[in-house]
Amino acid sequence: MNNTEIINEMPHAQRERLAFIDFCLQFFGHISRNDLVTRFQTGLAACTRDFAAYRDLAAKNLLLDHSTKQYYRTSEFRPLFKYEPDIILHSLSRGFGNGISNYTQPSEQCFDAVQLIHPDSSIIAALMRAIHNQQLCEVDYVSISSGESKRQLVPHALINNGHRWHVRAYDCKNESFRDFVCTRFTSITTLESEPDAHQLSGADSQFHQMINLVLIPHPSIKNPMAIEMDFAMANGRKIMPTRAALAAYILRQWQVDCSEGHRITGQGCQLALENTDVLQRIENPSLAPGYSSTN
Repeated sequence: MNNTEIINEMPHAQRERLAFIDFCLQFFGHISRNDLVTRFQTGLAACTRDFAAYRDLAAKNLLLDHSTKQYYRTSEFRPLFKYEPDIILHSLSRGFGNGISNYTQPSEQCFDAVQLIHPDSSIIAALMRAIHNQQLCEVDYVSISSGESKRQLVPHALINNGHRWHVRAYDCKNESFRDFVCTRFTSITTLESEPDAHQLSGADSQFHQMINLVLIPHPSIKNPMAIEMDFAMANGRKIMPTRAALAAYILRQWQVDCSEGHRITGQGCQLALENTDVLQRIENPSLAPGYSSTN
């Protein structure tokens, strides 16, 4: 029998544990027996058997470091389980996936009209390992302005901006934190040298600065109560705490009129930003509908 057939013959609980091992190796680069114990509330002896079963299926996927008691992903790693990009990102964005990527048939009664284009699962995995292990990467990236080029990045967060997935990273070329579209990476290789402190997440002030967006029904709306109900407003306002680095994405996705005096009409803006002064505190205000540097 091949590996898939062997795995399918296993009890479901064991398949879940093997999938968890496979998932951690692929997306975080390492796993320990204690990780398995914590996740599944099982004993160390059972965990040892699970790792032995995993090695029987894919001995070249992992290597035990006795000094740290961690199993590490090898360069020869080949996943035992299939990972659908949308399910991976959905799981990761909500804390942690269980390692099993179950693709289900779409509902005939419930539809999601807006779908993101997802990056390849190998790109997601490479980014997640770099984020989890705080690694410097050399990447091949295709930008609209300069085409394909090599860059050195230190990624620290994956972000769904409502249109596509970005990775937040320190860009060594521009010496600043920036957002990069995940589907535009053609290769990602981790480097041996360690990032400097100013290149790590803790130094990204825009990412860690929290601000409040105060949203109100657009003044052009004749019946603002409908908008208040749509957005669960209280006293005619919705106060949205968010990271400064993400604020412009929210304002664009929700089509919030950010012009002085809320001048946008007839373009689908049902919301307006009441505290427009907050735009001076975010790094990319030009993404916000109606923004002007004279705001």
